[in-house]
Amino acid sequence: MSASVLVGTQWGDEGKGKITDLISGDFDVVCRYGGGANAGHTVVANGHKLALHQIPSGIVHEDALSVIGNGCIVDPTVILEEIDTLKAQGLSCEGLRISGNAHIVMPYHRDLDGAHEKNLGKNLIGTTKRGIGPCYMDKMNRTGLRMQDMLDDDTFREKLAAALAYQNPILEKVYGLPTYTVEQICEDFLPYAERLRPYIIESSKLLNEELAAGKSILFEGAQATMLDIDHGTYPFVTSSNCTAGGAVTGSGVGPCNIERVLGVAKAYLTRVGSGPFPTELDFNEGVGKFLLETGHEYGVTTGRKRRCGWYDAVVVKYAAQINGLTDLAITKLDVLTGLDTIKVCTAYECDGVEYDTVPEHRAVFDHAKPKYIEVPGWQEDITGCRSFDELPQAAQDYIKLIEDLSGVKVSLVAVGPDREQTINRFWK
Repeated sequence: MSASVLVGTQWGDEGKGKITDLISGDFDVVCRYGGGANAGHTVVANGHKLALHQIPSGIVHEDALSVIGNGCIVDPTVILEEIDTLKAQGLSCEGLRISGNAHIVMPYHRDLDGAHEKNLGKNLIGTTKRGIGPCYMDKMNRTGLRMQDMLDDDTFREKLAAALAYQNPILEKVYGLPTYTVEQICEDFLPYAERLRPYIIESSKLLNEELAAGKSILFEGAQATMLDIDHGTYPFVTSSNCTAGGAVTGSGVGPCNIERVLGVAKAYLTRVGSGPFPTELDFNEGVGKFLLETGHEYGVTTGRKRRCGWYDAVVVKYAAQINGLTDLAITKLDVLTGLDTIKVCTAYECDGVEYDTVPEHRAVFDHAKPKYIEVPGWQEDITGCRSFDELPQAAQDYIKLIEDLSGVKVSLVAVGPDREQTINRFWK
């Protein structure tokens, strides 16, 4: 069998959790390949809405394995809370697996994240302050601790001592923050290790064995294309490769196994945090406020209001190229109901030059002005539609326009938050 990758095509919050929940039942394994507790996926299980940050959304399908790959970073406090929450809702976590090579978010990572963001002042990135960037910094600096290190007390203490020798002077002398001792961290983390021990495995070996046995894998992306450390709007990005290529490096599965890449895009556009956003609208008035309130656009992880704007076809076309998209899933189409007209950005004007793709240079993108086309909206309630033909003609035309502008077929259309409120056109 082969693997599929699910990625966000905008700045995150596209509804990847809903789409993963919808299609993951068709896969034997669901694997997260990047990011940490800065991701927020909302899924519905046993009639309850659950906000997951670390555990793959596929966990609600108890007959599938849910793997946290080596490209992820793990906050033990968060993942244990999620395990307890899932069990309290009657869901088993027996299928959960965590890569021994995934790095650990330590308490000092959270301290450093918050302190660094504060020092940036008006130039802040808008991080979740959950220690993601500093943890990935330690990974690249080769001073990080991995999940496998927790399984041996002596190894953990030795590596932790070396890490603190590097981090404590930064905490104290650069930021004026309290420092940590080995014993102080071990008091919490060694008990965490015992609870997590049954889940920690050699993930690359497992994933390749599953493929060899004819099993199928869905690689579940976190964040999105425009937040990718290499291909996003740097420096207003996350600290990992959350594009489709990250599924290979973040799992240890070869690229020849990947057959389909499903991109998820919201029918309009939102962004949390700082950085350029050409189609942004004021969320305190007019259409911006309509999208914020009708779409309930508040961050799953932070609770922050999301910046809202019109659909940007340039961004999604760029994402199609970067990720090699074979399919698109459009979410929250129902939120646009009631608008007389809808605008779609088809190009940018930057200092007198027109761009039909995302400019690579930040200085250009910062000043990008959207060039819009305007299309008719619809007034009919579409939340009960279960086939494409049931949608109002204007809604059908909008989806077809998205296809034409991206060059990718729209295989799934979500017309509401529930699993059954999704029109399946071409995803089989």
